[in-house]
Amino acid sequence: MTEETIYRHLREFADHFEPPAPFSPHVEISNGQLVIMMSPSGAHDLNAMRITKQLDPQLAPGLAAYTADIEHPLAAKMRRPDVVVVDEAAMETTGAVDAHAVTLVVEVVSPSNPENDYIDKLRDYPVMDIPHYLIVDPRDGTCVHHWDPQRGSYNNTVHYVFGDTIPLGKWSLDTSALMPYAQAAGA
Repeated sequence: MTEETIYRHLREFADHFEPPAPFSPHVEISNGQLVIMMSPSGAHDLNAMRITKQLDPQLAPGLAAYTADIEHPLAAKMRRPDVVVVDEAAMETTGAVDAHAVTLVVEVVSPSNPENDYIDKLRDYPVMDIPHYLIVDPRDGTCVHHWDPQRGSYNNTVHYVFGDTIPLGKWSLDTSALMPYAQAAGA
């Protein structure tokens, strides 16, 4: 069976999980496997919301910042980033958004599964031709910006700490607005 055939079968199966209800698992596809992601914590979502609120006013008409499934069938990948910047026209679909319409993905690292963002998605996003990938890590107050995908990996990487302003192509993100997990209630 080809990778594309396996992806098609997994994609059909994944559709049975959609649309995800609040606090239900989100389904992603990578390396010929379904990846089931549980709903994140409030502190995680607060950071994603603050990032979205910063990006929204900077976006040109026709672009949107939000979260949704994105897919690249030829790469046999479907992911659900915490924040995406995408052409609004690509959102006019009943399925996942075409990865070619995505300019930026942001992942807020989960305390329980950091490898997913630092290894798995760092492998997948350049293959999906995502121009900019930002990893925000509230565990230690750091960020890593990857950009310029070529031949399956990013050519450029810069590390930041919370408090820095990160240039993201035409936009920027003031990370002083983000909350480290250590500051969350109950941490």
